[in-house]
Amino acid sequence: QAQLVESGGGLVQAGGSLTLSCALSGVIFGSNAWFRQAPGKERDFIAAIRNDGSATYADSGEGRFTISRDNGKRSVTLQMNSLKPEDTAIYYCAGSRTWYSGSSASGYNYWGQGTQVTVST
Repeated sequence: QAQLVESGGGLVQAGGSLTLSCALSGVIFGSNAWFRQAPGKERDFIAAIRNDGSATYADSGEGRFTISRDNGKRSVTLQMNSLKPEDTAIYYCAGSRTWYSGSSASGYNYWGQGTQVTVST
């Protein structure tokens, strides 16, 4: 059974950094992605990375977010820098058995429970 478990969320001041991790287990994923959802808003794509390490990013990342993976440790990481209050959201790790690395949430079959990120002014 596929399982994705996020960690690393928390409270940070604007301008600070956080590193989110997603531990993968159960199946071999062809790709993984990070999404986020703020209260009252839709779930938005942040970045995706294929098993071969090739990554795609949403324009909204503005170069502040970096996705990476460690296939040996079976984990995916999202490094977030220069955080802003508008980055406050629940951050979700997602996975696909295919090599889909697009921005549509429907392209990912597996989801973690999410981790809260709060950026204060």
